[in-house]
Amino acid sequence: MSDKTHLVDKITGHRRMRRNRKADWTRRMVQENRLTVDDLIWPIFLVPGTGIVDPIAAMPGVNRISVDKAVEAVREAADLGIPAIAPFPDVEMEKRDATGSEILQRDNLINQFTRAAKKAVPNIGLITDVALDPFTSHGHDGILQDGVIVNDETVDQVVKAAVMQADAGADIIAPSEMMDGRIGAIRRALDAAGHQDVGIMSYATKFASGFYGPYREAINTGGLLKGDKNSYYISPANSTEALRDAALDVEEGADMLMVKPGLAYLDICWRTKDAFGLPTFAYQVSGEYTQIKAAAMNGWIDGDRIMMETLLCFKRAGCDGILSYFAVDVARKLARG
Repeated sequence: MSDKTHLVDKITGHRRMRRNRKADWTRRMVQENRLTVDDLIWPIFLVPGTGIVDPIAAMPGVNRISVDKAVEAVREAADLGIPAIAPFPDVEMEKRDATGSEILQRDNLINQFTRAAKKAVPNIGLITDVALDPFTSHGHDGILQDGVIVNDETVDQVVKAAVMQADAGADIIAPSEMMDGRIGAIRRALDAAGHQDVGIMSYATKFASGFYGPYREAINTGGLLKGDKNSYYISPANSTEALRDAALDVEEGADMLMVKPGLAYLDICWRTKDAFGLPTFAYQVSGEYTQIKAAAMNGWIDGDRIMMETLLCFKRAGCDGILSYFAVDVARKLARG
């Protein structure tokens, strides 16, 4: 041995971390976290009509699709092994109003899709949102009165919508509007309507983030929004407040918790899982997706590699799964091995 090797061994006490990294088989054998198709939830965007596949300029590779095309997409997702779909509607402007009343229509876009998807692919999970922003004329997640998003009136409305979505076949209600008390109210209403087996995935820590821009283009609310959402979303500066929000949702009966956005909030993912032990999910939101796609399209990064790396980071941070617009691409890649 050289003097240099003796010196290294003396410093490290014969502990050489690279021994476990020396070959592909050892790296695979000691890998701590893995991403599988079972970790994926696929968000999709719906539009009225038939035969429609409408590309979203701000989200390359993502389309708004009509219910018939969405059912075809669900079949593909199920064939790839993706466990669940999360649909979001782009509602006609003439059906949007100050209270988001279209969400209470039995045959609204979400409920049409849910019934059709459950009929075609009964074994895939459907996770539906009850926030009002796709249905309001002002782009807010709740009912706007005199410039204020009113809490209790909004909760009353989303509770009714949750029961209707469960009636249509939703497996999990995922309320994202961040009103106080909505988890307990939804749980009570679901149980009273005979939907004791319908779960609640709470958007427990949804931050007032700049990462949502492309999503708002996808559902056509960006130009509608009056003011901002700071009075009901959590400040990106506040982690303890986020945990307090999540604790209230747990107390009210949430079955699962979600952190949104994703990569910039891995600390919240870790703290949420560590604090409550419930199934914990992250939403890799539209702005995160678009950044990766845009950089890859310009040749600045390896898009596939970053796609897989970011999703694995969520697993390392304690997440049980990820909502991602990359879900189908990831599932195909995993299937290829």
